[in-house]
Amino acid sequence: MKRHQQILTGILIVQIILGVITFWPRSGSAGATQPVFPDLDVADIATLTITDDQGARIVLRRSGENWSLAEAGDYPAQASTITPILDKFTQLDTASLVARTDASHKALQVAADDFIRRIDIRMRDGTTHTLYLGSAPRYTATHFRVAGQTETYLTTALSTWELNAAPTSWIDTAYRTINVETVTEVTLQNANGTFRLVKTEDNTWTLANLSPDEIVAPAKTADIVSKATRVTLQRPLGLTDEASYGLAAPAATVTVKTEDGGVFTLRVGAQIDGTTYAVKASESPYYVAVTEFNIKPLIENDRAAFMEEPTPTP
Repeated sequence: MKRHQQILTGILIVQIILGVITFWPRSGSAGATQPVFPDLDVADIATLTITDDQGARIVLRRSGENWSLAEAGDYPAQASTITPILDKFTQLDTASLVARTDASHKALQVAADDFIRRIDIRMRDGTTHTLYLGSAPRYTATHFRVAGQTETYLTTALSTWELNAAPTSWIDTAYRTINVETVTEVTLQNANGTFRLVKTEDNTWTLANLSPDEIVAPAKTADIVSKATRVTLQRPLGLTDEASYGLAAPAATVTVKTEDGGVFTLRVGAQIDGTTYAVKASESPYYVAVTEFNIKPLIENDRAAFMEEPTPTP
């Protein structure tokens, strides 16, 4: 029995040594370190496609100095966020070789069918470079592999969290911003009725046509005004009004009037993916998805929702 245990222990030690030899980062031989994209000119990058390990994908497209979300009606993206990432592609090099074999790709999560991020860089001339970002053996380093090559390297220049497939990572999420100080009236229409909110002399909001026994809760009216004037999107939907958005017969319509005579509407449509609603503001050509938290009061509020809670009788 003791001899058998010694044999098993010896086999385990050999496996550990082989694992270390296979996956331990090695510096390239003297003078051999090369950039993995030696001819990459970031000014010639036309599109950047990011796919994550959950199947989410985003396509960023360049137009001159501007960038947009190609699959959302070219919704404007922030060049100030994208450009630094492009520069990091030129910093990837072969200095830290981790593995040379196809068998290591899945273990390091840089395989074509098992990755943390897949990055497709399409150039103006139509050529494409594909990069796989994998696991991180430490916080400041990430495994990566260029498609078509067996070698896997380690880099500190780029990490997976910098290349998120969520639209909110690349755009300004403020879909509507109206200065509430300039607003004079907000009207909410939903299945429960029409509610007109007006500003009082002390800059609080109340319901028009209050009955003598009604007491408005200023925090509740202010919340509706805030949701009507400041809308944060979850993702842009594009420029086309799809029937599934439910905006032909909206669940709620909000009209905002400002002191300079401006009139702005916000239509709230159907729930489109379980957590967001389709929304369209009159001042924007884009349809967007907005989280349920920001939308449900506009759909569900009735008159009682604006009132102070009655004080219980002892």
